[in-house]
Amino acid sequence: MDPSGFAEVFLSAWLRSAAGADSAQASLVRTLAPDVELPEPDAESAQALERVTALSSTKQAKGAWSVTAAAGFKDGSVRYFTVPLASGGRPAQPSYAVTSGPAEVSAPDTAKVPDSRYEASVPGDGPVASTVQEFFSAYLAGAGAVDRYAAPGVRIRPVRPAPYSAVEVGQVTATDESAAGAVPGDGRTVGVQVTVEARRGEGVWPLVYRLSLTARSGRWDVAAVDATAAGAGGVR
Repeated sequence: MDPSGFAEVFLSAWLRSAAGADSAQASLVRTLAPDVELPEPDAESAQALERVTALSSTKQAKGAWSVTAAAGFKDGSVRYFTVPLASGGRPAQPSYAVTSGPAEVSAPDTAKVPDSRYEASVPGDGPVASTVQEFFSAYLAGAGAVDRYAAPGVRIRPVRPAPYSAVEVGQVTATDESAAGAVPGDGRTVGVQVTVEARRGEGVWPLVYRLSLTARSGRWDVAAVDATAAGAGGVR
């Protein structure tokens, strides 16, 4: 089992603790890692931590792990640490131990964003834009039923309760030119990427979705919603 959660708990307590202090965080560090030295931060630094998030874990030699975690602070800064651990116990009930103090490291590399498959422009006054506008008004803002925009046999659950009061579709791009003009013959499918401006009160939330559309009887139906697909990938 991945020890990321254990590393998060340890690093959060370690960053909030101080040598010589009899605090709950220091006690937790001594329980999780009795041999690890506590830091000696100034008062401001000890109070500034907001959260710790594990980014990756690497299994090394047998039973040894290294977890890289990001520590976010109230001033908006982020620092990165690695935590070395040893694992034991049974697979169904693993146990972990921190083998030494954490090491502060540089930020991890950022991967290159792959080229997008959604390269064909879709006009804002065409049938695809009309369909996605009405669909997202129902899906996110509760304006009507989502089922009327879904392809036959496809069930799409709207976000409920509706989190937004209004939705406006911005840029729409597609995987091919069939989405740019009149609706093609029945059964033709196309993937589209849609930028949505969702409003709640005075707030505006820019969202991006990928849809799979299917042509039927002179209209486009929504066959799938995939809000997680990478820009270079297809809609599943």
